[in-house]
Amino acid sequence: MNIAILDDYQGVALEIADWSPLRGRAEITVFRDHIADPDAVVERLLPFDVVCVMRERTPLSRAILERLPRLKLVASTGSRNASIDMVAAQERGVTVVGTGYHSTPTIELTWGLILASARHIAAESAAVRSGGWQREVGSDLAGKTLAVLGLGRIGEPVARIGVAFGMEVIAWSQNLTAEKAEAVGARLVGKDELFRRADVLTIHVILSQRTRGLVGAAELRLMK
Repeated sequence: MNIAILDDYQGVALEIADWSPLRGRAEITVFRDHIADPDAVVERLLPFDVVCVMRERTPLSRAILERLPRLKLVASTGSRNASIDMVAAQERGVTVVGTGYHSTPTIELTWGLILASARHIAAESAAVRSGGWQREVGSDLAGKTLAVLGLGRIGEPVARIGVAFGMEVIAWSQNLTAEKAEAVGARLVGKDELFRRADVLTIHVILSQRTRGLVGAAELRLMK
C-alpha cells in the first residue's frame, strides 16, 4: 500500500505520530512542498492508495477525487476538513477519517499573537537585531476590551485568560447565551457592539456556510 503525506512543510509528520504499525505493510512518501495546480495534484497522487492531508493546505475537490482511481482512504489532521468534498468521496467509496486534536496550541498561539501585537515584539526584535533600539511604546492589555467572536472550545479559555490579564471581556456568536458568557467571565453583547467596543478582536468559529462572510467591510468599519 502506498501512502502520501502532503504539505509537511516542517518535516514533522513522521515524528509526531507513531507509524511503526505500518512498517513492512506500507510505503510512506512525505511531500514537504506545496502544489496548487489541480492537474499537478492529480499527477502526484495517482500512485497512492491513502492520502494524509495537513488541514486545508491541499483541497481535495470532486474534480481531483474523480481522477484518483486507486484512492481508498483520506486521513486529515483534526476532526473536520472543509476542503475535502465529502459527497464526492462517499460516492467513490473513499473513506475519510480525521485525527483527534488538542485546543491548547491554538489558545496559546492566540495569546502569543495578542501579546506580540500589543507590545510590537516582532518589529522591536527586528530593530534591535539591525542595530537599533526601542522605537515604540507597547500597549497595556489591562483595562482594554477583549472581544471574542465564538465562545466555544477555544474561545472560552481565550476569554478566561483575558479576564486574568485584567481585560473587560465581551462576546458574541449566533447561539451564545448570557449565562454561558457569564460562566467564563465575559458579557454577551450584540454583534455591532462587539466590533465597536473591541480593542482586541479574536475570532474562533468554524468556517461554514453560516459563518462565511461573518466579518466583512461593514463590521471592520465599526472598529476603533
